[in-house]
Amino acid sequence: MTLTLRTKLIWGNVIASQLAIGLFALLLVNLVPELSQSLTLGPVLTCMLLAGALVWLLTRWLTQGLSTSLKALEVGLLNIKDNDFSVNIPESGDSQLKALSRLFNESAAVLRRERQYIYQRELLLDKVIQSSPNVMVLLDDRQRIIYANDAARHLFAKGARIEGGMLEELLSGVSEELASAVINPKGGLFTLASLDEGGEDETWHLSRGRFLLNGQYHHLILLKQMTRELNRQEVAVWKKVIRIISHELNNSVAPIASMVNSGRKLTAPLDDPKLKLIFDTIEDRTTHLSQFIFNYARFAKLPLPKRSEVDWHKLVAQLAEHFGFTLVGELPQRCGYFDLIQLEQVLLNLLKNAHESGSKEEAITLSVNEQHLADGSDGVNIEIADEGSGMSPEVLTQALLPFYSTKHSGTGLGLALCREIIEAHDGRISLHNREQKGLVVRIWLPYDLTQSQA
Repeated sequence: MTLTLRTKLIWGNVIASQLAIGLFALLLVNLVPELSQSLTLGPVLTCMLLAGALVWLLTRWLTQGLSTSLKALEVGLLNIKDNDFSVNIPESGDSQLKALSRLFNESAAVLRRERQYIYQRELLLDKVIQSSPNVMVLLDDRQRIIYANDAARHLFAKGARIEGGMLEELLSGVSEELASAVINPKGGLFTLASLDEGGEDETWHLSRGRFLLNGQYHHLILLKQMTRELNRQEVAVWKKVIRIISHELNNSVAPIASMVNSGRKLTAPLDDPKLKLIFDTIEDRTTHLSQFIFNYARFAKLPLPKRSEVDWHKLVAQLAEHFGFTLVGELPQRCGYFDLIQLEQVLLNLLKNAHESGSKEEAITLSVNEQHLADGSDGVNIEIADEGSGMSPEVLTQALLPFYSTKHSGTGLGLALCREIIEAHDGRISLHNREQKGLVVRIWLPYDLTQSQA
């Protein structure tokens, strides 16, 4: 049985009082021998018992505050041990005990604030990780999945939870390219083939990390979608080349046009039909070259979108004034929030292509529908379909690239410009052959977040 500090103090004082009385009696007997006859054992024992009882009661009363404070401190420390920092102990007893209790309460308050701060940071970090488009998977040393963000769940399991499972089991349900890339101990770029006919292959970058946590090695796998970033870098290079070429060509075309005008004036008195034909040909080709340069420069200097509210009924009515089509379904009542001029340019270009595909006008359709994606984002899905000749698989994979065209006089910038505008709106555009005949162009545009929250 373990004695408490209070019990030890009480019994220590009682024993000390008994020893003091006994020593005092012995001292009296030795100093005053005459008292030895009258000082018997009975009165001494009685005195010692009374003194012991009095000391016991007095010590118990004096140590009551100490006992209460120590008990409260013990309970408070046990709560802190159990990660409960909400406890406060009463400030009672003498000044030292009060100071100790006050110090404990201040320490508990600091721990509460620190835990709240850490908790908020953990929530923020988890929110950032869950919202990140990058795929993050944390494994233990046995390749068991400890943590995965939302992007990982959608990539590997179509949104289902994958924590607790084994990596080998997870990879059994994905494509061979993805499984091989994840199993490969080396990181780097790899390509996933598109599941849709004519769809764009996706380029991913995989990186790995290994670290020690709680005495156990953990493995972090990071996957980043690089397709759009690589496309943007490629387009940026093309734009730079276009600007350089346009600058040099303009420097040559302008003097040629000026010299043609001068030549016409100088040779006007000769009235030679051959000279007139030569000057007309030079002027016609320089005009064509200037228009050619202008079209490419427009692609290279595409401004950032100036977003504003877009009324779908008004936009569709404006499109119908230029090209005929059949509207499928109801238009969204909710206004979009895009660059009206750029979006109209995209849709007019796509409708123009549909009319040039050999499709009948009544077979060309336009539909606009609101769409909620699995990742929680809201937007609109726009589809323009025709019953023309469609595209071959080779053309589908390259149709959205700059300078690629199957038309004899095409510049290869129409669809590339559409793609640049849509991606500047954080959207996506894709081309697909229809089951029977014809082509369908799908555009997905997200609603502006600030506009949707307003």
